[in-house]
Amino acid sequence: MDSGNRFGDLEITDPKAMRALAHPVRLAALERLQRYGPATATQLSPHVGATPSVTSWHLRHLAGFGLVRDAEPGADRRERRWGAVARGYRFEVPQDEEGRAAAQVLAGEMFASRAELPMRWLTETAPRLEPEWMGAAMSNNTGIVVTAGELAALKDAMEELLAPYVTREPAQQPPDGRAVRMLLYALPEAADEESGTPE
Repeated sequence: MDSGNRFGDLEITDPKAMRALAHPVRLAALERLQRYGPATATQLSPHVGATPSVTSWHLRHLAGFGLVRDAEPGADRRERRWGAVARGYRFEVPQDEEGRAAAQVLAGEMFASRAELPMRWLTETAPRLEPEWMGAAMSNNTGIVVTAGELAALKDAMEELLAPYVTREPAQQPPDGRAVRMLLYALPEAADEESGTPE
């Protein structure tokens, strides 16, 4: 089932672009631009773990694949500001060997970059949350048995539910709203793995 890209994500299909993004500095720079808006290499530098010159090089590399672009100049017109091309990105695993390998490298880097996020949230953010926000937070580790078609339908239904919040313009966001990171993984088991109805 095709969701039609309800989030308006940049769709990455080129294996070379996948490999370009599969670098810790580039991935961090793109995610920072998507979350906080345009910035210079100097502004991004402390958040991506690289010097401004190295950050600038990585940004130019991303631009070569259409993942970032020049943004409107800031107060200092001499500084180059970069912006994300889209608020998010997605990629499908290609069927050819090169594409599958590139997608695996990118997925691995994405998993690695998010591995510490839940623990960091638990130790740094959760203790400062008000009870209503803590109560609204969720963490699930649920097993289900479904067909590939049912999983695709489930993915589509979740995207349909989330799309109005993902695509809402800043002017329409509620004044008491807060940014929430949603990490959704659907990780099918291989056919030869032990399966059955989850307990």
